[in-house]
Amino acid sequence: MSILYNDHNRRFHLSTKKTSYIIEISEDGYLTHLHWGRKIRNFGSSQLLELRERCSFSANPDASKPILSLDTLPQEYPSYGNTDLRNPAFIVQLENGSTITDLKYVSHEILKGKPTLAGLPSTYVECVDEAETLEITMEDSLIGLKVILTYTVFEDHNVITRSARFANEGNEKLKILRALSISVDFNRNDYKFLHLAGSWARERHVEIDSLSTGRKSIDSRRGASSHQHNPFIALLSSEANEDNGEVYGFSLIYSGNFLAEAEIDQYQTTRVSMGINPFDFTWLLEKGEVFQTPEVVMVYSNEGIGDMSRTYHKLYRTRLCRGEYRDKTRPVLVNNWEATYFNFNAEKIEDIAKVGRELGIELFVLDDGWFGKRDSDNCSLGDWVVDKNKLPAGLDDLAKRVNNLGLKFGLWFEPEMISPNSDLYRKHPDWCIHVPNRNRSQARKQLILDLSREDVCQYIIKAISDVLKSAPIAYVKWDMNRNMTEVGSALLNAERQRETAHRYMLGLYRVLEAITSAFPHVLFESCSGGGGRFDPGMLYYMPQTWTSDDSDAIERLKIQYGTSIVYPTSTMGAHVSAVPNHQVERVTSLKTRADVAMSGNFGYELDLTKFTEEEKKEVAKQIEQYKSIRELIQFGDMYRILSPFEGNDTAWMYVSEDKNEAFIVYVQTLAIPNPPMKRLRLKGLDPNKEYLLEEQLNTIIGGDELMYLGLNIPEIRGDFKSITWKLKSVGL
Repeated sequence: MSILYNDHNRRFHLSTKKTSYIIEISEDGYLTHLHWGRKIRNFGSSQLLELRERCSFSANPDASKPILSLDTLPQEYPSYGNTDLRNPAFIVQLENGSTITDLKYVSHEILKGKPTLAGLPSTYVECVDEAETLEITMEDSLIGLKVILTYTVFEDHNVITRSARFANEGNEKLKILRALSISVDFNRNDYKFLHLAGSWARERHVEIDSLSTGRKSIDSRRGASSHQHNPFIALLSSEANEDNGEVYGFSLIYSGNFLAEAEIDQYQTTRVSMGINPFDFTWLLEKGEVFQTPEVVMVYSNEGIGDMSRTYHKLYRTRLCRGEYRDKTRPVLVNNWEATYFNFNAEKIEDIAKVGRELGIELFVLDDGWFGKRDSDNCSLGDWVVDKNKLPAGLDDLAKRVNNLGLKFGLWFEPEMISPNSDLYRKHPDWCIHVPNRNRSQARKQLILDLSREDVCQYIIKAISDVLKSAPIAYVKWDMNRNMTEVGSALLNAERQRETAHRYMLGLYRVLEAITSAFPHVLFESCSGGGGRFDPGMLYYMPQTWTSDDSDAIERLKIQYGTSIVYPTSTMGAHVSAVPNHQVERVTSLKTRADVAMSGNFGYELDLTKFTEEEKKEVAKQIEQYKSIRELIQFGDMYRILSPFEGNDTAWMYVSEDKNEAFIVYVQTLAIPNPPMKRLRLKGLDPNKEYLLEEQLNTIIGGDELMYLGLNIPEIRGDFKSITWKLKSVGL
């Protein structure tokens, strides 16, 4: 069993193959955190928690027990106002205006398997034996508030998930002001804080900061998880690096406003909190109602950042992503956006598809501009009807023409948006997110549909479903190209206006569940100006995401490297685009662009008809190569070797589960005169196996030599150059 309860000392021991998480119910009923880290065989020790009387500024909830102060007690879900003056996990306001709460243990239940979360995406099990779940009920008996803390242990994955559920069983309505998903207290402060930061076209750059007394936080207040910060943080021990040291990862399965923070207090302890951002958030909890927080996936590793990443990769690839394409290799595609933008017709699309067939491409994706009067980005969002000026015979005809060439057909949508210049807006101007008498700010000349409204959700479901039924569409790119401003809903009363952003996310999840369930054979890819909503919440509905609108190979080194800290390669869209690159004007070779893009769901985003014959031959070989390794790339174990954030060289590799195959990518950013000789130490191989190195005249090298001595890197002349190697084990 992975969850044990000792009634004698009232302790819960949650354990995976490598991890222990220990909780104690204090004699006063408070839920106390004792340990999360390396696995411990016996949880009977009385030395895990030491209470000590502090100065008078650490108040005591029970005057007869001066050694007990919640301000120093490590807790599982701390309340506000009852002697703990650190960051609380939650704040609830009563009808009298007060915000004091006092949760005590009531009961617990240990369940086989893992329950779903009402209205929210979450990790799952395919059979009950894969996980065990602990539900601990806490109560503030004075006001009738119950909080059910849920812990699920994935023993084989070395993962623990947490969430909280609020139930109002009292006689008055409550207003939730803060409802985080987790709080974890550590008895040390010597940690570094890893997070993924950036902007549009510069997403998920790795930043590692030192912690000091006070709070370090990241968040989003943009109505989406955002380009600026990803809903993930990790605490690193002072000596931790890619391959060694203790790492604690926290990943929130949510696509909206979030908060993640670490607070170091006066006694050099660290409290980590994560969940829905309390900024501009309240939730009215009427008598008898329940509120569910999103799930946080927690991973501990004592083998560095890389081991933590591979744990997330496997769990998210197999027990977060769902559907028909979860375990399928993804098709090589061509997208017409950077080839044509809005200027295309059926003949132009067919011409690109014809060349794609010659090169071995499997899927054509028609991007923005096929609907309404969409000749630029200033109109027609919401009017999901075919533009007969561009496509006079309709989508069905175009899709079948592409199919007849041997390619599947895909389509771009931006369903959550509405253009002020659209038939839908003229008919329903109140359907957008807005505040009465305030300006309706536009971004990309568009507004956001109010998905907190059921009528709007039903419109989107019907409009998108009608299009998907109208033609043989095998792929959907679901885009979202702005953040929220003037956040309000025409249908919510004054007390509930600050629920709008979260209700939007719940509405979006309902829409995605309906559409993806109705069209299980469609491969859905999420997009938000590239990576503005690359989060676990979206991956629950769509197994891949367009990683960034920046397709420059050199910029992608940092973007894809940072993304891989949490997310598996099978979730990353990566394309070869034209040069000079449309985002940074950089010129890189076709080889380098392909070598980098192969570390993802591979495709092209340019005008194939403009290739020379030599370029066509090269691209055909690239596609052939990718098809031979894509199962390894998409489903193998990833090992990061050289970081683009630390030097001029970047390298990573993929190893099959049986360690019989490997693929290595190395990129040099800038050329160096009179360079030193370099060796690349590989990772993840079997030291007892021999490997055939196909690129070097069928050389055979031992796995131990490749990992402990390394692979010679030939001298590279010129900027932005890459090398790849393929390894295959051979008999001794």
